[in-house]
Amino acid sequence: MEIINWKELLYPYEQAVEELLLKFKNLDKECRHLGIYSPVDSVTGRLKTPASILDKAGRKHIAPEHIEEEIEDIAGIRILCQFVEDIQKVVDMVRSRRDMTIVQEKDYITNTKASGYRSYHIIIRYPLSTALGPKEVFAEIQIRTNAMNFWATAEHSLRYKYSGNIPQELQDRLHNCAEAAFHLDQEMSTIREEITNAQRLNEIRRKMTSNILDNIQKLHFMLNLEDMSAINKEFSDVWNSNDIDKLREFNEKLNVLVEVYRI
Repeated sequence: MEIINWKELLYPYEQAVEELLLKFKNLDKECRHLGIYSPVDSVTGRLKTPASILDKAGRKHIAPEHIEEEIEDIAGIRILCQFVEDIQKVVDMVRSRRDMTIVQEKDYITNTKASGYRSYHIIIRYPLSTALGPKEVFAEIQIRTNAMNFWATAEHSLRYKYSGNIPQELQDRLHNCAEAAFHLDQEMSTIREEITNAQRLNEIRRKMTSNILDNIQKLHFMLNLEDMSAINKEFSDVWNSNDIDKLREFNEKLNVLVEVYRI
């Protein structure tokens, strides 16, 4: 058997995971900064271990010298979404990119696996600039909801425990859980507007509170102790009222006050 230099083989894939993570996290960050709804809830990445690669190569009868050509998921990232309909939005985002080439798409949501597994997989070719020159590697992007991911993680653990031979009774129960998880996703979609509105309000509240606390810190060096005590008392009352309009008014009041004392 050919001896594989794993450190040399895996490093480009590690670089690909890091770059893909950064790209999709920044995309999510940009959406939130612009006040645009982001279909990306979270992004994680992983690199297959040498043992996992050899196991897959053995199962698929892939020779060591052909591992990079025939194993397409050595590098992988997973994008989680809040709602089922967000998955298609992420798929469209990947399709529109010019810094990667889609090789294959596997829709396990429309075409659910017999086990109950649901996810959307995209195999891409990703170009890298390495110390040894340009290189393209395969990478896999998995897109699923949080509920789908919870089920898939549990199923993977059980498959590992039973060496791939999960008892039939447990398989049946897992399949029922998969259907329940998908039903939960569908139900959550029916109250999507309420959820997203609540999240938007929480984000507005968070940003205003951060600005208020920053202004209070500035005013600490400008006002006397009595005035600062009054401001802190008013902030406490406004915060405890849970009234977003009162918080907005107080925020604007402090913005003006800071500008006045700055002048």
